[in-house]
Amino acid sequence: QVHLVDSGGGLVHPGGSLSLSCTGSGLTLDYYDVAWFRQAPGKGREGVSCIAGLDGKTYNVESVKGRFAISRDKAKNTVYLQMNSLTPEEAGIYYCAATFRNVCDSLDDRRYDYWGQGTQVSVSS
Repeated sequence: QVHLVDSGGGLVHPGGSLSLSCTGSGLTLDYYDVAWFRQAPGKGREGVSCIAGLDGKTYNVESVKGRFAISRDKAKNTVYLQMNSLTPEEAGIYYCAATFRNVCDSLDDRRYDYWGQGTQVSVSS
C-alpha cells in the first residue's frame, strides 16, 4: 500500500525559512515525479515545485524561483522542499504528491495519483 507522509510545517515570521519533508512507503520516490502543492484558505491547490523521477530535473513556479529548492534523498526515500524568504501570501497547507506519468513541468495536480496528508505552513509576524 502506498503512503506519502509530509511533515515539517510550522509557524515562521515573514522572511523566515522552513524545510518540508515527504517520505514514501510502498513506492520508490526516485522513480516518480514528486511535487509540492499548496492550498491557501478559500483557494485552489497551486503547484509550487517538482522533481522529475526520470532525470531529477527540478521545476519551480516563477514566484518561488531563487527562494525554494526541491531535492531528494534516495536512501531515505524522501523528497524535501527548502523554503526561504517566506511571505504571508505563501501560507497554507502544503501537500506532496507523486505520479509515474512524467508530468513534472506542468505542475498540474490532476495528474498526480498519490498524496500526502498535508502540513500547515503559517507565515505571520
